[in-house]
Amino acid sequence: MAAINVRLTDEKHERLKELAKSKNISVNKLMEELATIALTEYDAETRFKLRANRGSVERGLELINKLQEHFGDED
Repeated sequence: MAAINVRLTDEKHERLKELAKSKNISVNKLMEELATIALTEYDAETRFKLRANRGSVERGLELINKLQEHFGDED
């Protein structure tokens, strides 16, 4: 397991401690959870971009049009 030192403002550190306390977990566990969320979002974005690059613009526009017909144009 690796250790990371992070420099934060005192205010941010206090807020993170409050958040961890409200979740009944340690600041270390909170940071681990936040890192997991960030990595999951990054992985999802990366997969989306890879799939989008393989896709068809025309097919994508067809799907958007179908959604707009079904749900209506919000604008």
